[in-house]
Amino acid sequence: MKIIPEITKESIKDLIGNNQREDGRTIDQYRDISIETDIISKAEGSAKVKIGGTKVIAGIKLQVGAPYPDNPNLGVLMTNCEMVPIADPTFEVGPPNEESIELARVVDRGIRESKMVDLEKLCVEEGNHVWMIFIDLHVLDNCGNLFDACELAVTAALNSTKLPTASIGDDGLVIDKENTFDLPLNEKVVMSTFVKIGSEMVIDPSLMEEDVSDGRLNIGVTEKGLVCSMQKGGMGPLNKKEILDCVNIAISKSSELLNLIK
Repeated sequence: MKIIPEITKESIKDLIGNNQREDGRTIDQYRDISIETDIISKAEGSAKVKIGGTKVIAGIKLQVGAPYPDNPNLGVLMTNCEMVPIADPTFEVGPPNEESIELARVVDRGIRESKMVDLEKLCVEEGNHVWMIFIDLHVLDNCGNLFDACELAVTAALNSTKLPTASIGDDGLVIDKENTFDLPLNEKVVMSTFVKIGSEMVIDPSLMEEDVSDGRLNIGVTEKGLVCSMQKGGMGPLNKKEILDCVNIAISKSSELLNLIK
């Protein structure tokens, strides 16, 4: 757990109270964002996202496997996140910690609940063969707001993914990697993350702002402007007005973020 000097906390709170931030932004403004796709030649889809100094990479790998017994006609989607120590002094070598598990689950929920990937179209042979999508997230540099960066990276990577043609022939499963098509998607999803500092909700928090915040709210929004996922983090409570205000801002910011992917 980081120890933040009280004078630093009060300085940040005073700025936020005046609708200002250390980097010159207003409380409802994102840092500069850039997206690069198809950066990993060995992956079926990939993207690198930078939000300010925060950098993450998402890679997509595909393979045919058996479906879950309760969903014999649906493809499988799995998300994993790795936080390497070089990205942040607090990240440690070893198995995933609570922070990386939560990050992967929140990002996965946004993709899954938005129904972005058309899992029915990933069925090759019902009950026997379906496409399995493995999403690997790697944090390269943590300068705050990993949630939005990772959600953007996954959405951009899935949007660039090419699916090999698969069929069942006389000799069983046949996969043609030379003949590919776009991964079947319904609609894209993006996420906006807010933290509570003092009495204000601040979008796209820097790492220092995250460290002094009392609570966090992640909101996933689809292309149609519908909220598909939410996650509350931190110990501080959020009231109804704060949540609704964040929802409205997240919806208004979603088109801005989605345009970056397009």
